[in-house]
Amino acid sequence: MTTEKRELETQRPASGCPEPETGNWQPKIIAFLCNWCSYAGADLAGVSRRQYPPNVRVIRIPCSGRMNPKFILAALRSGADGILVSGCHPGDCHYLSGNYFARRKFALFRSLLDYMGIEEGRLHFSWVSAAEGERFAEVISEVTEAVRAIGPSRRLNKKVS
Repeated sequence: MTTEKRELETQRPASGCPEPETGNWQPKIIAFLCNWCSYAGADLAGVSRRQYPPNVRVIRIPCSGRMNPKFILAALRSGADGILVSGCHPGDCHYLSGNYFARRKFALFRSLLDYMGIEEGRLHFSWVSAAEGERFAEVISEVTEAVRAIGPSRRLNKKVS
């Protein structure tokens, strides 16, 4: 390992983002987006040049109903401060009922996160259609502000030594 690389690693905080004490802390948010609606809505937001916070990393999934809660736990364990799962509006699912399964699944999963001591504002669920680029930008802004208000995630994060 080169000297410059070691110096960079010692300067970088564990989460990859500056700590909140410096005032520059930005939350790291992972967004799991349905391929058919929400991902297309995100694409429309980008094509339409809608402004939204840049600290969201998008992962495209086939359907919100196929979202495995283990992915959320893995994201939180890997240092994410907030999670957004977004799918088609009820009744618009490409697979007919995937978003209904997702809604039920996440109602239960929120209870598990509450039991584990994870703050309620870390997990967000929304409906965004392919024609709602502006709505997608609003949702990202709302989620970012909600997670920023909670602060950095201290649970489930691996310690870097």
